[in-house]
Amino acid sequence: MNDTDLKIRNIAVIAHVDHGKTTLVDSFLKKSNIYRDNEKIMNENLIMDSGDLERERGITITSKNLSIPYKDYKINIIDTPGHADFGGEVERVLNMADGCLLIVDAQEGPMPQTRFVLKKAIEMDKKIIVVVNKIDKKFVDIDKTLSRIYDLFLELAVNENQLEFPIYYAIAREGKISETLPKSFDDMSDVTILFDGIIKYIPAPDYLIDLPFLMQVSSIEYDNYLGQSIIGKILQGSIQVGMDLNVIDEDMSMHRFKVSKLLENRGGTKKEEVMEAFSGDIVTIIGASDVKVGDTIAVLSHKERLPDIKIQEPSVKVAFEANTSPLVGREGDIVTSRKLLERLNKEMEKNVAMKLDIVGESYLISGRGELHISILIETLRREGYEFQISKPEAIEKNIDGKIYDSREELIIDVPKEFIGEISSELAKRSAELSNMVEEGEDRVRFYYKILTKNLFGLRNDLINKTKGMAIINHNFLDFIPFSKGFITERNGVLISTERGIATAYSLNNAQDRGELFISPGTEVYEGMILGINKYQQDMDVNVIKEKHATNMHTEKTDDSIVLYPPIPLTIEYGMNFIEDDELMEITPKNIRLRKKILNKSQRVKKNKS
Repeated sequence: MNDTDLKIRNIAVIAHVDHGKTTLVDSFLKKSNIYRDNEKIMNENLIMDSGDLERERGITITSKNLSIPYKDYKINIIDTPGHADFGGEVERVLNMADGCLLIVDAQEGPMPQTRFVLKKAIEMDKKIIVVVNKIDKKFVDIDKTLSRIYDLFLELAVNENQLEFPIYYAIAREGKISETLPKSFDDMSDVTILFDGIIKYIPAPDYLIDLPFLMQVSSIEYDNYLGQSIIGKILQGSIQVGMDLNVIDEDMSMHRFKVSKLLENRGGTKKEEVMEAFSGDIVTIIGASDVKVGDTIAVLSHKERLPDIKIQEPSVKVAFEANTSPLVGREGDIVTSRKLLERLNKEMEKNVAMKLDIVGESYLISGRGELHISILIETLRREGYEFQISKPEAIEKNIDGKIYDSREELIIDVPKEFIGEISSELAKRSAELSNMVEEGEDRVRFYYKILTKNLFGLRNDLINKTKGMAIINHNFLDFIPFSKGFITERNGVLISTERGIATAYSLNNAQDRGELFISPGTEVYEGMILGINKYQQDMDVNVIKEKHATNMHTEKTDDSIVLYPPIPLTIEYGMNFIEDDELMEITPKNIRLRKKILNKSQRVKKNKS
């Protein structure tokens, strides 16, 4: 059988966040005739974003694959994250694809993650189909968007063949596609026209059936019943249930296992058991353990490991530790340092863009950005873990004995009325303005280069200053020689002097000194951060005092106390807020901020020394 006879197409869908990638995949599923019209899934959106966190945040976090039977072809589609912090997910699964659908918002045009994913696809010589989506937007400029797409290909292409690519036009949420720019949206076809394009333009996978079995692990899943599942595209040969295979890990050590089950996506998102699979198929193998993404799976006689999957280096690091709060063990089921380390090691097996280093009693997690790490934090707390984290730090790199800082491209879309606020804030953070262009009638787009360490807290600041109207994106750019970072101008904090239950009476007094994080009835402890002081220095407060009972009439009774709503504490807010001498305590029920040294006299002594 030659390539043209192999009726399989493996394609990854890549895009910048919110450009409609997952919505397009929804349309593929609904038009594939896999599901009946009355099935629940036909009325759902973001079908592939199956995780609770993905649905809550409206973003794809982990790559997933599905299979669509079309005519006599099997089209395997890999849905990838669009947010830059999860770029490692894109890098690890591109080796399963033979081509890519690059989705570009017709109004926004190419954005930072568009450039990143296209660069990776071109480096791996994947055939690209461009889909210009959301062509029905109010301020769309198709000619301008196409010009930017061509410029991006010219910048990134390494050979002339990569400058030739088909373009489709889409309104993905309605399942409408056209091979040419339509004069009327009513003239557009459905997504089957894109299925035909995938078959026409994307090459079939190599069919090397006569060679010994070989596969690289692209993804890992866990199941309480099945255990570890390893997923990848068969590069050559075939695999059968009961077959003995070797895992070759990064240290070139080998361990043998027997294939107990084989699964394939035969239609939609559901996997079916098969007895055998062949070169070009994407399969799930069950029976191995202690396997990591990037490991080689091969026949017993094969002794060489496939080249590692190239992953962009992390840019941010955070120290994880077992919880040492006075309230430890009150709200979580898993509190020990050993269990935390076991769980983090398990995460490293599948999350190839993260790194783990042990420094004393701390577990240093390095990731692509604050969102990347905050998703891990939220996942752990939902699994019942209690722990504490330190202030995030930008990762520095030692190159030939000199220290280099990571730098990122920052793009900000904002209404023109906020140009002054953006320019002022970015000047304080020593950002270098690369370009500024008008987008539509009332918006402007800023292009900056900024040190990663100067990004901390920027999103919160700009969202506040632009009344939530700024759209902020950034992506790793390069490393440059070390320079001094932006000094945050955070005020001091209000610190609890006692352990007990916060009262409305005491909080009423405390709110005169600043903004609070807590409300009446909150359990507090010495050294816990209760709010933000009005002034630069920290202030100790007692919030558990009750009002003394007297016969004297006072103007302020408990009924007359008016407390302002507390500042909501989120993981992202806390990561940006805490300083070097502070920690964020994470439990399944609460997020608390605290000083590293809880006792006041010990803190004073430490500061004097």
